[in-house]
Amino acid sequence: MESDALTWGDKLMLWGLSFHGFHGAKPEERTLGQKFFIDIDAWMDLKAAGKSDHLSDTVCYTEEIYDIAKEVLEGSPHNLLESLAQKIAITITNHKEISAVRVKVGKPHVYCLGVEILRRRSFIFTAAEFLYFHVPLETKAT
Repeated sequence: MESDALTWGDKLMLWGLSFHGFHGAKPEERTLGQKFFIDIDAWMDLKAAGKSDHLSDTVCYTEEIYDIAKEVLEGSPHNLLESLAQKIAITITNHKEISAVRVKVGKPHVYCLGVEILRRRSFIFTAAEFLYFHVPLETKAT
C-alpha cells in the first residue's frame, strides 16, 4: 500500500505513451523490435504553477518526462522491463522538483504483461553518493 504522502500529493501524469524499441531477453525481440506502452506519474508540488499559470513553475512534461521515456525506450536494448522502468525512474527523479515517480511499462501484444515500479527520491542515490557508498573505506579520502 502507498504512503499517505503519495496518495494525496500533487503529480504530473503522462499515460498511454507508446514507443517502438528493441528490448527483451529473446534474440527476435532485439532484432524485430516491438511496441511498448508506458504510464508515468511524477509527484511534485504544483501549487506555484497552479497559482501563476507559468511553465517556469513546473516541470515541462513534454520536453522532460516524455523525452526521457522516449530516449530510454527507443535507445539501448535492455533484457527486462524492470530495467527499463528503473532507468526511466532514476532519470526522472534527477529533477530536484520531483519527489517520487511511478513508472509502468508493458508489452501490449503479450496479454497482461508489464511492470510497475515506484521510486522515491530518498531511496535514489546520485552518482556521487553511489560511488561514495560503494567504494571500500580504505580508498576514501579522509
